Amino acid sequence: MKTLFLWLLTCVLMLALLLAGPAWLLLTDRVESGGHWSSANRDSAGLAPLPEAYAPAVVQVYAARAFSWRGAFGVHIWIATKAEGAPNYRLHQVLSWRRPTVVSASDTPDRAWFGQAPTLLADYRGSQAARLIPLIEDAATRYPQVNLYRVWPGPNSNSFIAWMVRQIDGLDMALPVTAVGKDYLFGSWFAATPSGTGYQFSLGGVFCVMFAWEEGVELNLLGLSLGVDVLRPALKLPGIGRIGMTRPVIRHE
Repeated sequence: MKTLFLWLLTCVLMLALLLAGPAWLLLTDRVESGGHWSSANRDSAGLAPLPEAYAPAVVQVYAARAFSWRGAFGVHIWIATKAEGAPNYRLHQVLSWRRPTVVSASDTPDRAWFGQAPTLLADYRGSQAARLIPLIEDAATRYPQVNLYRVWPGPNSNSFIAWMVRQIDGLDMALPVTAVGKDYLFGSWFAATPSGTGYQFSLGGVFCVMFAWEEGVELNLLGLSLGVDVLRPALKLPGIGRIGMTRPVIRHE
């Protein structure tokens, strides 16, 4: 009986630790938890070069808090591309309300995600971007779960981006700890991390252990991750994200 009690107590304490960050964000109104999606802000954040003023190719990766209460738990990530001389950008992302879920279409690259301002994660320009764009277009057509979307534990929009990054040589990057679903490995249990600098063991995105030079050490429990970034000292907490040194934007020009 004592052993069972200790086991239950440990589970309750661990669950409280995982949910503390998201609960704090909701209670302190750090994320928009109300309103209707149709009236939410979708304006440009001014982070992408204007096509009419910048001719070279561009590839950018953005993340923004998810809409409504989901934003307390994680972010939505997308890839924006502009070929050399092109008059507009194309966005590549997974949308839960579309079938197939993968959408590659012309759109504003850095617009707010239904009220949540985007953050730039990676920015490739010129010849490096030009090399990546056809690889991104091709990989988006080969996504293995175009008719399945699960907010938790995946596959979702972040599972798609993690899969894309693993598929595309030269697009190696660490995804935010708040990218819920990034540890879903599509039937596999062992893979290189998205940055390509380490490895992760994952059971359906519900439990994952990650060791990598760029990502640091991460433990995923029930889809929520916490860890330590050793390269750029920081704690990584569920919902809250990084506390410590800021991860710089990946730039290649």
